[in-house]
Amino acid sequence: QVQLVESGGGLVQAGGSLRLSCKPSGISFSSYHMAWYRQAPEKQRELVASVTKSGSTNIADSAKGRFAISRDNAKNTVYLQMNSLKPEDTSVYYCNAKHFFSGLEYWGQGTQVTVSS
Repeated sequence: QVQLVESGGGLVQAGGSLRLSCKPSGISFSSYHMAWYRQAPEKQRELVASVTKSGSTNIADSAKGRFAISRDNAKNTVYLQMNSLKPEDTSVYYCNAKHFFSGLEYWGQGTQVTVSS
């Protein structure tokens, strides 16, 4: 079965950094566009960053200049480097995999990121 295992969340002070990792299993990683979403309490899930299967990236305006997404196809892993974290970045962060052709999607279980002021 398909699993997206996320790691790297935690508690950090404002201005600090975290790196999230997501390692899918059960899929052909190189055939999937990958993305990170986040959802704060009582808010809708929002796209934070995405990377296509060919490596093109997109970062949400709220994260531009602070976050970076990357993928390592050899390690079947996608990363989200988060710098200059703000309290408003506090959310559960979810990894998403979307097949480049069929659009079939999978989600991770989420990892909590808490930024204290």
